Amino acid sequence: MALLNFKKRESADKGPVNPTVEAFLKNYSIEVMPRTASKVDDFRALLPEGTRVYIAHIEGTPIDEMVATAKRLNDEGYPVMPHFPARIINDEATLADWIARYQGEAGVDQALLLAGGVDKPHGDFHSSMQLLETGLFDKAGFKRLHVAGHPEGNKDIDPDGSTKLVDEALQWKQKFSERTDAQMALATQFAFEAGPIIEWANAVKAAGVDIPIHIGIAGPAKLQTLIKFAIACGVGPSLKVLQKRAMDVTKLLLPYEPTDVLTELAAHKAANPDFNIESVHFFPLGGIKTNANWAINKGGENARPVNPS
Repeated sequence: MALLNFKKRESADKGPVNPTVEAFLKNYSIEVMPRTASKVDDFRALLPEGTRVYIAHIEGTPIDEMVATAKRLNDEGYPVMPHFPARIINDEATLADWIARYQGEAGVDQALLLAGGVDKPHGDFHSSMQLLETGLFDKAGFKRLHVAGHPEGNKDIDPDGSTKLVDEALQWKQKFSERTDAQMALATQFAFEAGPIIEWANAVKAAGVDIPIHIGIAGPAKLQTLIKFAIACGVGPSLKVLQKRAMDVTKLLLPYEPTDVLTELAAHKAANPDFNIESVHFFPLGGIKTNANWAINKGGENARPVNPS
């Protein structure tokens, strides 16, 4: 099976729904930023009822914009999971303020905790574990706390190319999951190849980590866009795959769709019901509407929006 799935735009119309893919896309989540969310008139025309919407907090985005976006999504009926990037949070007082504002103004009770893509911490925190250790999320009664997973490792954490520190962090998060009342999950960086994802997920389970995995998948996008984001996010093996594709000039004009990788993962899940990937998390790198419409075409009833057109 092809590693990446490239199709001409005119062939991307809705066709027969693959039932295993439909099942795998149940309860998928998607990520937005305040500036991208502002371009969507009504999320209910795009997303199924109850879709978890992550709000990415990019360095420089004012907390006011983050909270306003969370409130808007909550008002439209969607559970919101804002990012808490440790390295852009100055201190515990700032963290407490953000939690209180999200909770009080936007009804938020879920959070994705991560180090954040900043080289030098702005203040006291440099890892998601430090945020968890404050106890502030448990004190506030947050129901869900997601943390990062790295199917391809993370050179920011392990500069030597190993997975030693990433693996140690996973063990720490496993122990924390056993003492918090919140439900936890590993939300991963995106990847493009099913085989290595399956191998990594099985290794996580074999290491005694039973936190469910929400696998990151890049939504439909141009190849150039994917390469740009892969470089920014440090997705090593996947970047090599994209660069190889880029050698073929004819591929540069064709959009990528995640059909193949999701079809393989869905088939594996169907054959192995105890497989520890619980759901799909989309990075809508080609746009929220493009990603949502792709899901509607491939996900059947499990992706039907609240207000279908």
